[in-house]
Amino acid sequence: MLRLITATDTLMHDAKAKVRSVFKNTDGATAIEYGLIAAGIAVAIIAAVFALGDDIKNFFTGISKQMQAKKPT
Repeated sequence: MLRLITATDTLMHDAKAKVRSVFKNTDGATAIEYGLIAAGIAVAIIAAVFALGDDIKNFFTGISKQMQAKKPT
């Protein structure tokens, strides 16, 4: 009976240690943080494109028209 109790106690102790090591492991946290940073940068780029899109389009359209006006014949 004592042998069964000891074996069960050892098994529970090992299981607790494994669960603790899983929760203490922070290797994946860095990857998640980098993913969140990349997502934030992507959102900022998309917002800038939508905010400045028409101005940039008009800028290059103006340059195109100026180049066509000065086209050598």
